[in-house]
Amino acid sequence: MQFDTTSFRARYRAEINPRYSAWLHGGFVLLFGALCIGFLWSRAENVQPWEWLAVPLALILQNWGEYMVHQHLGHFKHRFSKMFYQRHTGDHHSFFAYGQMSYERAQDWRVIFFPAWLIVVFAAANLASYWVLSHWNTNVAALFSGSMLLGYLAYEILHACEHLPEQHPISKLPWVRHMRRLHELHHARDLMQTFNFNVVFPLWDWIYGTLYWENEGHIEDRKKMTSMQHHIDIRRSPEQVLGYLSTPTRWHEWHHYPVAIKGPSGSLPAGAEFAYTGGRAGHLLWDVIEYVPGHRWQARARGRYGLMMFVTYECKPMGTMTRFTRTLEYRFSHLIGRLANHLFLRKRIEKDSADLLDNLSTVAEKVIPASSASSPR
Repeated sequence: MQFDTTSFRARYRAEINPRYSAWLHGGFVLLFGALCIGFLWSRAENVQPWEWLAVPLALILQNWGEYMVHQHLGHFKHRFSKMFYQRHTGDHHSFFAYGQMSYERAQDWRVIFFPAWLIVVFAAANLASYWVLSHWNTNVAALFSGSMLLGYLAYEILHACEHLPEQHPISKLPWVRHMRRLHELHHARDLMQTFNFNVVFPLWDWIYGTLYWENEGHIEDRKKMTSMQHHIDIRRSPEQVLGYLSTPTRWHEWHHYPVAIKGPSGSLPAGAEFAYTGGRAGHLLWDVIEYVPGHRWQARARGRYGLMMFVTYECKPMGTMTRFTRTLEYRFSHLIGRLANHLFLRKRIEKDSADLLDNLSTVAEKVIPASSASSPR
């Protein structure tokens, strides 16, 4: 069932203190942060070439911290960070959903920006780091600590830009448009715990294999996908066979490796979603695209390293038997995934696909009752 974002927005706005000022909120964060950066950078004098390396080092470290905090605290509940989890997943992801990413009034900035006091805490931590590092090298201390604060402000600014109305001139800037699309995909409720945690620059999403891209309208170029097809004959009706195979919670019965499924039971219709763990693919998020009982079932999976996969099950009556055809199409958008697929994965996946159907041929007639005319549950 789709989440009612409009109703949540109305409730959230009704609870905002009437004295809240979005301009004061955003202005304080930017001004206070800029003043702290100016103070820190003013401490640097006669900077040597190697000392400038403190700037990219700090930005990379801040980008990593953004990724880790967003993924592990923003999307998984812990006792010590439950307030942050509630504000992020509970409020921000409920206020902004896939297809409803734009703020509508300045009051909405409250659910975009971090609380104003957080910039004070972050600045205090970096002033402390400056004091510690200055005992070794004042220039490195000033550049490093100031750049960490710069990364914080970059997050606040770019995150706000990613929630601008689509027609806003800033939204059309190339980098903002690109990151806005990645952030919108992150706000899809089935993707938010798995993909696109960086907001400013997707460095660590790329490194950890959690970078996910999907064209507008879910249009995929199927010609670029690796494709393989296998079939077997099963002495059961097409309705029985497809009803059984379109029930993911029973996949463990015919897969030759351990499989764990988290999702609804029974034969899944179009629009259903489930999570899968097992085999070479690891953790996958699935959504069913099509289900025509007795004829065709198709689902799409998304995984790490830019994996996009389509599995199609087709059944055709052959006298007293059913010709079952399994078609697998997949591609990796991540360089590491594409390289691994070229070097060794394709052969292994092809063998796994053949082994799956060999195993199914020995299992299907044992677990599908000969007299049953309904889909198994």
